[in-house]
Amino acid sequence: MTTRRSRGDGGLHWDEARERWIASVTVGYTPAGKRIVKKASGKTKTEAKAKLKEIIRDYEDGLTTAAHNYTVGDAVRDFLEFGLSGREASTVTNRRILAEQHVISALGARKVRELSADDVDRWLATKAKSLSTETLRKIHSILRRSMARAQARDKVKRNVVMLCEIPKGKEGRPSKSLTLEQAASVLKAAEGTSLYAYLVVSILIGARTEELRALTWSHVDLEGRPDTDPPVPSSIMVWHSVRVGGDTKTEKSRRTLALPKMCVDALRAHRESQALAREKAGKLWRENDLVFATRHGTELDAGNVRRAFRVVLKRTDLDPAEWTPRELRHSFVSLMSDSWVALEDISRLVGHKGTVVTEKVYRKQLRPVLLEGAETMDRLFGNG
Repeated sequence: MTTRRSRGDGGLHWDEARERWIASVTVGYTPAGKRIVKKASGKTKTEAKAKLKEIIRDYEDGLTTAAHNYTVGDAVRDFLEFGLSGREASTVTNRRILAEQHVISALGARKVRELSADDVDRWLATKAKSLSTETLRKIHSILRRSMARAQARDKVKRNVVMLCEIPKGKEGRPSKSLTLEQAASVLKAAEGTSLYAYLVVSILIGARTEELRALTWSHVDLEGRPDTDPPVPSSIMVWHSVRVGGDTKTEKSRRTLALPKMCVDALRAHRESQALAREKAGKLWRENDLVFATRHGTELDAGNVRRAFRVVLKRTDLDPAEWTPRELRHSFVSLMSDSWVALEDISRLVGHKGTVVTEKVYRKQLRPVLLEGAETMDRLFGNG
């Protein structure tokens, strides 16, 4: 006579139709009082019993809802659907593309319960052959956060992605900056275009593209107060950006910058041109007080600026495919450094938290500034 299994140990029975041993155990009840039964099967009784023990162990560990067929692809799609709320639309789109192309395509069919640190290491090593370190960091983050979300919902016991280091990827496209002559040629080529004032301000004050696209006339003072003591120059208040919530990238990025005369002249002409555009657009104009806007007064996006910038570059000797608007900020840093402006001052002008950030991001644009050691040795050894 077969001994009845103890309460909570589950059940084992032979299924004639499937010709397999079936293991089952009750792991809880729905709000309606219906039993939640987890099942597994095996060709042998020993195999089915081992799976039954695994179900009971997971139940005792609190993994009562873990599905054996829940895959990495399911986890990543769940993260993309619910884990990116509050992010910019461009960020969400970027993460979706990266997830589809590099995470789901490579690991999507893998069950989350079976994903190992070795799997992740091999995946990252393969991707490192074709992706930059920054892109590797992003796809690692997508997988790590997806697995963390699955772990929080009892889909997997532990997040093995946390155990894996990000390898060094391919070298990305090196950043570069315009020389003084190249910057002058770009501004000359832009004269008479709708992007002229934008380029002048971007090169001469080094603001980020997302800061200039959010700049409003209420934050521009083209007159200043020259009669006060000390005089107050014309200035712009870089207080907002097109990021979610309208905040600047960091707290230090919120700054007020004096305007060079060339910027003042360009902005005055731009304001007059915008008034004509407003009149021409008529009812189609949407008043947003934006300094740099579309022909209907709406906010420029990154694509608008990039396309217009390339049109300007076609009038110069520069290759439009080799330059992006963000490199205008690099050019500002380079021109400041070439003029021996102190690193601390450059850091404040570009809105960095400190000089370490400036040195890290713009190391190729900065001249060596620690001269004391070399100058002292030259003097001591008679080479000064």
